[in-house]
Parts: sequence; structure tokens; C-alpha cells
Amino acid sequence: MSSGSIAVTGIGLISSIGSTVEENLQAIVAGKHGLSRVVNFPTRLREHIWVGEIKRSNDQLSDNLDLLRPHAFTRTGLLGAFAARQALKSANINDVNQLRTGFISSTSVGGMDYTERYGSTYLTSSEWHRYIPSHPAGDSSHKIAKYLGIKGFVTTVSTACSSAANAIMMGARLIHAGRLDRVIVGGADALSKFTINGFHSLLILSDEPCQPFDKQRKGLNLGEGAAYLVLESQKSVKQGSKNVLAYLTGYGNANDAFHQTASSDDGEGAFLAMKKALAVAQLRPQEIDYVNVHGTATPNNDLSEGRAMQRIFKNEIPSFSSTKPFTGHTLAAAGAIEAVYSILALQQNLVFPNLHFNTPMEEFDMIPQTTIQYRSASHVLSNSFGFGGNCSSLIFSKA
Repeated sequence: MSSGSIAVTGIGLISSIGSTVEENLQAIVAGKHGLSRVVNFPTRLREHIWVGEIKRSNDQLSDNLDLLRPHAFTRTGLLGAFAARQALKSANINDVNQLRTGFISSTSVGGMDYTERYGSTYLTSSEWHRYIPSHPAGDSSHKIAKYLGIKGFVTTVSTACSSAANAIMMGARLIHAGRLDRVIVGGADALSKFTINGFHSLLILSDEPCQPFDKQRKGLNLGEGAAYLVLESQKSVKQGSKNVLAYLTGYGNANDAFHQTASSDDGEGAFLAMKKALAVAQLRPQEIDYVNVHGTATPNNDLSEGRAMQRIFKNEIPSFSSTKPFTGHTLAAAGAIEAVYSILALQQNLVFPNLHFNTPMEEFDMIPQTTIQYRSASHVLSNSFGFGGNCSSLIFSKA
């Protein structure tokens, strides 16, 4: 492994298919998705959409985290703390401040799931005033960092659906720059009425379980969840004799500056992000064994991402699949959740299935992996593309 590689020493995850990394892996291997109807809050769209909802109440999450009430953790913060605590345990970190440690989280929803719930009663009920400062994106990051006991650098990334991938990239760059020895990176997002109604207004929510890269795809299923990775410098790994799960070897981001919510037809931003990631990793396209695609199952995304992959890989497109049919699209958390899945693909020597695929797209000859495939993989590329043209790609390599 090159001297520029960043070690991943811990991972933590909660999604609609499991509350731990192991539960998520078991569900994917079994082909069991987590899509359902919304039950945690009322919405007029309940019978019209499918979501990747975590069937744990905020009170249950609070109890699990041993948080004293009343507190001002929104669901985003609760899910984030749940996953980040796992990541620290996975990395066997007892003293989080022993090294120069930072925390970079990401979110799109922030605390809006609470401000939208109590907005109409803030003026008449002082009980909910504690949630007013919890609305901004950065609030959940600072609450999670405080919960973990982190006293060092803390910041928040919010670049739509590439947020967590950019948080991971930023953490790697801070380690490379010698600013930090260790960074906990990732993201969290909760389902909310705002996001459901917003995506519904864009006409990109499917009334069926999503079908990435399928000719008949109708749109995406929203989800919620959180995931975090512990990144460490090779120096700190050697000093602490740490177990390395995988290496972050490449990363790149770009913006196609095409549209507020749509990707360019030729996938310019996605192409540039993948090209940069390969350059940082010093890998040729044909050395990528598996691509965990962004794969939202919207007509625009899959066509744009597919064309970008054609430009990168030419006629040698590696095995690829989208794991969003399992979890739903978890927005800012997606890049971190799928980074964990990419690491599991390397550890378990498998390629995940792209559920619900039936009919190839007419625009190109690209068919995702539709059944679980057991095969050795050395390098996995994970794509995360967001609104505003925010495109990011990560490359993880076997330890």
C-alpha cells in the first residue's frame, strides 16, 4: 500500500436493514431489503411511497444512548451518535483524545424533523424551545462530538447527497496535511416531511421499490440512517498496533455546474470525480473490481452515471450495483453507509446484488450485478452524487 493511503480502523452503521454492521451484512447477503411504508410520523403520502425507515422511536434511541431527558438531540443526532459510538468501539478506542482526533459529520436534514414538528407551537409552548438551536446542520455534529467526548476539531459538511463522501475526503486530507492523526468521518440523516414533500414535488419518488439501472425505473425511495468511519494515519496505526479494515486510497470531487437538481447528460461531474479518485489512488480503471454506484433509480441519475462510467471504463466496465434498493436513499448519509458496504465487499470478497432489476436500459449495454457474487476484490469504487452538481468518488482498497 502506498505511503499516501489512509487506514480505516473502525466502522459503525445503522440503517433500515440493521442496527449494526453485522446486521446490515446479513440482510444484504440474504437479499432482505428494508423498504416499507412510513410509520414514525404522519404523511399524506404514506400509501403512495416506499421508504427505508428505521423502526426505532426517538425514545428508544435515546434510551440506548443513555441520554438523560429532557435533551435537544433530534433524530439526526440520535442516529449519528448511535453509529459513531459503534465506530469507536470497532476501532477499540478507549481514550478518544489520546491522539489529535477530529470529527467531521454531514447532514442534509439537520434538525428539521423537529422544527417542522413543533414549528406551529413554538410561540405557545416553551417546552419545545430547546429544539430551536438544533435546526442548523452543524448542531448534530457538535452534539455527537460532545457525546463521544471529542475535544478537537469538529466541523460539518453539507453538499447534498455527496456530503458524507466529502466528509470522508476532508478527513483524509487533514491527515495528509499533518493536521490530525485520526478523524471520525461520516454522516446522518433522518426522514422528515420536508424531504418527502420536497422530493415528491420534483416527481422523483417511486410508488414501488426502486429499480436502479432498469429501463422501467420510476424514481427513488428515501431512507434514513447513519454511518461513520475511523480514519487514521499510517504512523498512528503503527504506534498503536491497530487492526486495519481497509485503506482509503483514492478520492475526488467535481461539479458539472449543469443544473440545481439534475446531472448533466454526459455525466461530466461524475466522470471527473472518478478520474480524480483514480489518479489519487494511482490506479488504472481496469484495476477497479467493483463499483458501488450512486444508483438512485431516477431516470436522470442512472443515465448520467452510466455514461460517465462508460467514459471511464470504456468497454471493460467492472461489476457494479446499487445498494439503495436495500436501504433507500439516505441523502447525506449515503456516502458513508455505502463506504462501509464497500469495505465489507473487500473484507467478505463479495459483490452486492442490485435488487429489483428486470429490464436493461436502452441507452447502453450495462447490466448491474443482480445476484450476490462471491469473488475476490482488491479495489472498490464508491460513487456519491448530489444536487447542485456535487459529485464525489472514493476508492477503498484491501488491507
